[in-house]
Amino acid sequence: MNNITAVVGANWGDEGKGKVIDYLAGQADFVVRFQGGQNAGHTIINPYGKFVMHLLPSGVFYPNIINILGPGVALDINALLMEMKSLKERNVPAPKIYISERAQIVLPVHVLFDKYEEERLGGDQFGSTQKGIAPFYGDKYMKLGIQAADLYDGSRLRKRMGKNLFAKNVWLKHVYQKPLISTDDAVDELLEMAENIRPFVCDTTQMLHQALGEDKRILLEGQLGALRDPDHGIYPYTTSSSTLAGFASVGAGIPPQAMQNIVAVTKAYSTCVGAGPFVTEIQTEEAQTLRDQGGDAGEYGATTGRPRRIGWFDAVATRYGCRLQGATAVALSMLDVLGCLDRIPICTAYEINGQRQAGFPASVHLEKSKPIYEVLDGWKCDISNIRRFEDLPPQAKNYMKRIETLIEVPVRWVSVGPARDAMIVRK
Repeated sequence: MNNITAVVGANWGDEGKGKVIDYLAGQADFVVRFQGGQNAGHTIINPYGKFVMHLLPSGVFYPNIINILGPGVALDINALLMEMKSLKERNVPAPKIYISERAQIVLPVHVLFDKYEEERLGGDQFGSTQKGIAPFYGDKYMKLGIQAADLYDGSRLRKRMGKNLFAKNVWLKHVYQKPLISTDDAVDELLEMAENIRPFVCDTTQMLHQALGEDKRILLEGQLGALRDPDHGIYPYTTSSSTLAGFASVGAGIPPQAMQNIVAVTKAYSTCVGAGPFVTEIQTEEAQTLRDQGGDAGEYGATTGRPRRIGWFDAVATRYGCRLQGATAVALSMLDVLGCLDRIPICTAYEINGQRQAGFPASVHLEKSKPIYEVLDGWKCDISNIRRFEDLPPQAKNYMKRIETLIEVPVRWVSVGPARDAMIVRK
């Protein structure tokens, strides 16, 4: 691993980043979450068991690694404390954790507004995880947010919460017809939560710049995938923070030129949780077979538990995602899941209004797109015990090489099972 590596998603999220980050973290000194909140999860299987991490960086299973929640993270304090408690209950050694004093707090009112807005939208809702993320980022960019450092200045916190709640109480009364929120009650709740994270809050930007000067190895951990980016993704079915590696320097607090390696993770087939256009989606018996066999517990959302939508590998979307991420290498996950199929389609282009298109279109055109497939032979065997690329069946090697050609980025890691060591590393 180069000194600074970003691991990000090439698709809709749920690509298997947790497994890849956990694997690469063994070579790191720091693991840094740089964006998002607890609205998505990374599933990790290691000697301690199976875990779904929402906020904690995926380096927490290595006792010597320093884990950082950067200034770009949406920090839900109660959710973070619950994750830390769950590790302790399962005999994971206490990890080294630091929280940026500039990270902003997901407030209880953000979660309420997320829920109330989805209820108001009814059939037009966006499929929110209702973790408060969109209202949180709305406040952040309206300059109404609460930074972690604010929690330890009572007068400043009270003043900022008063500004935050002024307009929200108007909405609660006249739009949602819900009870109003007292500033005093909101501040008291925050002050109580603040004491539980006080030992972890510090200037992580200074810490990382010192690490850079000492040539430490830093792993930057992204959430969701390129197609959920609010500027470049399938808007409006996106998340509210940038999911791109280009944001990693901002969300972590390091210079952009410091990143030498960007690993984009993609599945050997496509999955999607939530609403929005999904060109290669299939709703056949094969889809349910892949859903049942995918990962350790099937293709169900790590955060929501919702069944993931299933599709064939979309080279158009993945090539676009890799380009957005600036991927220097790809990690291909869950190749083993396809071992049950005789023939495996790959989407190589789209058809829009009768015209073939190789590029990934904006949402208004994406909704009219139809997949154009080529079909490859399957390998019809279990490959989960294979650890060398040379030992894969010819059909599996052909499938992976065809993907590599179509997405125009070398595939360096191939995951063939949920366990940490179920990984093929290509030289």
